[in-house]
Amino acid sequence: MNIKRNILLNPGPSTTTDTVKLAQVVPDICPREREFASLMGTLRSDLLRIVHAPEGEFTSVLFCGSGTLNIDVCLNSLLPAEKKILIVNNGAYSTRAAEICEYYGLPHINLRLPIDTPADPGAVEKILADNPDIAIVHTTHNETGTGLLNPIKEIGAAAHRHGAIFTVDTTSTLAMRPIDVIRDNIDFCMASAQKGIMAMTGLSFIIGRTAEIVKSKDYPRRSYYCNLFLQYDYFEKTGQMHFTPPVQTIYAAIQGLREYFAEGEEAKWARHTRVFNAIHEGLDALGFRDLIRREWQSGLVVSPIYPDDPNWDFGRIHDYCYERGFTIYPGKVSDTDTFRLCALGAIDEKDIHDFFRVFRAALDDCGVAVPVRYKEAK
Repeated sequence: MNIKRNILLNPGPSTTTDTVKLAQVVPDICPREREFASLMGTLRSDLLRIVHAPEGEFTSVLFCGSGTLNIDVCLNSLLPAEKKILIVNNGAYSTRAAEICEYYGLPHINLRLPIDTPADPGAVEKILADNPDIAIVHTTHNETGTGLLNPIKEIGAAAHRHGAIFTVDTTSTLAMRPIDVIRDNIDFCMASAQKGIMAMTGLSFIIGRTAEIVKSKDYPRRSYYCNLFLQYDYFEKTGQMHFTPPVQTIYAAIQGLREYFAEGEEAKWARHTRVFNAIHEGLDALGFRDLIRREWQSGLVVSPIYPDDPNWDFGRIHDYCYERGFTIYPGKVSDTDTFRLCALGAIDEKDIHDFFRVFRAALDDCGVAVPVRYKEAK
């Protein structure tokens, strides 16, 4: 098949290979057949391998939905009665976790920190020392709205010193940046198939400690569809999802995992790093400034600041690039205008060089001066 290839520089879904796309073209099957349950069983085991999680001590649980569903599931399912959650919040996606707590009425502390600086483990330690009833510490690994990387290993160590479990939103790092749940002090991490494994939207998964999931069966039940133990227990008893799975999406995810292991963890991270560096080289040549200091970035998302030019028009520039096969994405910062270029998906540095030729032409088409201008000196 001749499938047009678009280069997605948005933070997900990511550019996929044709083999992943075509993996969805399969004979129809009832998802309750033993054959399909076996496929899901292998998929669950393979997900553990990505984060070096010991099987038995850890398990993976599949859900239908986007990455936000994973946060919902972990926070509402893993909180014991009379306990509370600490949200280490320095970006839009940790803010979303705090909003989930608010909607469920879950007792929580929303530790708001600057959005342009990695979270301070010392601040986390102090909150934990002052609040011995905290049972869960939650944060985001790569705050995708800005590209900021948080020090999860140190935050997880602080959580464990105070008897709390550590849940991490790794939606935009898992299967890209190398993660080791033991080394990084992670009890629960999560992602969706359209990100690091470069498959399709509609399938999400949580990787976590089996014993903690089993303990949670006695915790207050706050959701039916989004209950971690209920879904885990159904898998263990039947090999199936409790509710109808996204069948074709699962076939694509299985193919994405084959390609992940064929490329290899380190080689894939090296490729994402090449793309990230090429993005910076292109932006630097045009004079753009970053929102986040380079050494604090995740290596996957760059947030350039809009230039101070009356001719700058993000919508028009987006459309110019989109018509030529490249997708860029607006920022997610309330007080600074930014856009995002991401090093996700099945792309390499040549794609970025091709993009910047189009992007430069878009700037010229809009009459934006190059190098771009900022009112305040750096």
